[in-house]
Amino acid sequence: MFALKPPLNSYRCRALLTTLIGWLTLSGHSVASEVEHHYFPSPTLGHDYPYSVYLPDNYDTQTTHTYPVVYMLHGSFGTDRDWVSRGNLQQVADRLIRAGHIPPAVFIMPGSRSWWVDGHNEPARSAFFNDLMPHVEATYRVGQGRHDRGVAGLSAGGYGALNFALERPELFAAVAALSPASYAPLPPRNSSAWRHPAFINAQGQFDRELWETLNYTAYLEAYRLRVTPRGTETEGDLSPVPLYISAGRSDVYDAEFHARQLRQAMERIQPNDVRLDLYPGGHTWQVWRASLPAALNFLFQYVGQQPSEAALEEATTEQQTQEQRAEPPRPGEASSASNEAVSG
Repeated sequence: MFALKPPLNSYRCRALLTTLIGWLTLSGHSVASEVEHHYFPSPTLGHDYPYSVYLPDNYDTQTTHTYPVVYMLHGSFGTDRDWVSRGNLQQVADRLIRAGHIPPAVFIMPGSRSWWVDGHNEPARSAFFNDLMPHVEATYRVGQGRHDRGVAGLSAGGYGALNFALERPELFAAVAALSPASYAPLPPRNSSAWRHPAFINAQGQFDRELWETLNYTAYLEAYRLRVTPRGTETEGDLSPVPLYISAGRSDVYDAEFHARQLRQAMERIQPNDVRLDLYPGGHTWQVWRASLPAALNFLFQYVGQQPSEAALEEATTEQQTQEQRAEPPRPGEASSASNEAVSG
């Protein structure tokens, strides 16, 4: 007597169903991070400041342990939700933390109407330092020392992240600029900078002087003096802020050329602390998603690392210096007044 064998397809269906159930079960446990969207009143802006926050798995508000924090800046005409909804930041961070490549960390993704400058439409730069950072450090269990902070951004956000690190190197352990819209001497004619309210003056014209005053080239000399050892006891020298740069080889804003130019300028100051990665593609989320893991791996070589005794002494000296003087001078200050590709 022979037993009837079930059709081969039934085995395949069962195997597929078992695999699917297993995947759903595992994925429910493997992605336990949280992304939240918040607002807080900003005295500098005169309105609510929006931001998104990534909290790692098992984020503990009661522990005495603090988490490193990275500020992720969006591009021109972007929002605080872009890094999660379009950049896959949550999935990438989960994967890197789970693999042990980066430590559990908090990511702050602020929103801005500007290019992260004190431009003609809003004082975004001042609001970042005066309002957002104090709010974050009072609200979340994040470290408040230089070694626990990083800053990164894409396109106009890369422009902002680079400027923040050059202007305030005492605040950040490392910086990453993905396809940074740090164009010198001026943006290309197809860049949205020419029509962005941050750079449009009262006459409705692009403010060339403001661009040149706020671009990274205007910060380089003051930054060089602060991070170049001079061997005197009275100088509180800072170590350089390591810089990661990426760009697409087919970028319509010629980001590869400008990235190479930026690397050359920075290597004159810190030859061992600059990295440039080039990717196939244009000024698109495809390139930024591809370069995000490398950028985060680079950042966390420095962010969240225990500082040496020399670094602690350096930080103490810098704090004393800051108490004796006003905020470091900036090159200039103006009055505050969607598709896959993003305007650069």
